[in-house]
Amino acid sequence: RMHHPDPGLVFSPGEQPDIVLYQKATHEISHGRYEVGRLTLQTLINTYPDSEYLSKAKLAIANSYYDEGGVSGLTQAEAEYKDFITFFPTAPEAPEAQYRVGMAHFRMLAKADRDQTEGELAEAEFKEFLLKYPDSPLITQVKGRLRETQEVLAEGEYYTADFYYLHGAYRASKSRFEEIVDNYPNYSGGDGALYYLGQSLEHLRQGNQAVVYYSHVITDFPLSPLVPQAKERLTALKAPIPHPTRAMLARAEADATHHVDKSWMDKVVDLMSPSPDMSQTLYGPVHLGQTGSGIEAAKTPQTGAPIGNTIVATPVNEKSLEPGKPAEPATPPNNDNGGAKENPPPASSNSAVGNASPSAASSGQNGQSGAPKNTTPATGTNSENAKPAENSSNTAQSDPSKAAAPAKKKGKLHILKKIVDPF
Repeated sequence: RMHHPDPGLVFSPGEQPDIVLYQKATHEISHGRYEVGRLTLQTLINTYPDSEYLSKAKLAIANSYYDEGGVSGLTQAEAEYKDFITFFPTAPEAPEAQYRVGMAHFRMLAKADRDQTEGELAEAEFKEFLLKYPDSPLITQVKGRLRETQEVLAEGEYYTADFYYLHGAYRASKSRFEEIVDNYPNYSGGDGALYYLGQSLEHLRQGNQAVVYYSHVITDFPLSPLVPQAKERLTALKAPIPHPTRAMLARAEADATHHVDKSWMDKVVDLMSPSPDMSQTLYGPVHLGQTGSGIEAAKTPQTGAPIGNTIVATPVNEKSLEPGKPAEPATPPNNDNGGAKENPPPASSNSAVGNASPSAASSGQNGQSGAPKNTTPATGTNSENAKPAENSSNTAQSDPSKAAAPAKKKGKLHILKKIVDPF
């Protein structure tokens, strides 16, 4: 019998020591003794560098950290999986390793109103998988996780955009709504993002540009409750009303069949849960957008703007945040960024678009989960919906692009907001 330097291991004649080490290590890991298993695997790697089990040992170490979980375990798992891909790029297990790199970040994903660094990293890693392994059997799982990740990221952007819109900072809300429309076209609340991007543009006297986004509400979200309001705004701007294609109607109906109306108890559970709610995620194609440097961008330390984003926001003064006043540029402070930082709203701000709160904006009707419930355009009373301001009617008739934007609508809890409003 052969004695190994490890006093606990004894090899019988004819046994391959590397195989015995690998089997012992996997046995320890399967019983939750992760440290013992990893030490045994590291012994295999150091003692038998030419073993056919070398790649399996590296992958087993990464898997042990992944299974152990926790922030420390998942962070170490990501590093081990990337080492595996670097040393064994053509191994059949390489696609699974890349998938688990993304899943390590996905499992640490925070709620939409919290820091989204992990979500941005997960998105970048899943996109990397789709580009490197388009024929992998895991492709369906990766696309599903990518859609869920983008749903959470878009929801976080929506909270911030809604906050600025309600406070009359229309340049800032325009920038944030554009971020959602450009980067997350499959977001379940995309109809709200499109509609209120149009509203922000009208407040900025850019009615001609708003026409495009109102039209997309109708064509891309044909079952949304915001469709009638979008049509009213197009009529007020003297623009043609488009019709959705059969394919988009079929997709909207398919999403409606998966929509779940949650009870108040489910909503309370979601509120108490540390994990984000992804139940409203729509089905359909994933959006890759810009790729190549997404991982590096997501890891860039925050310097005045959200990590991984390239948003150019115009600073505004405090007077611009008063209801009914257009945003006015403020003198930029003397800092490296030349502007003010955008501060996302707190989780409990209860901010709303029109008459809908952010939570309502992510659970619409008729299966369009992104449309706000009971939402009316920010145009004053119901009898005046989609009408420009009275003192600007002549201007709107002569030039649709200068149609007066509707007066800003206060949320239902605007009195409470005045008490807790950070401004």
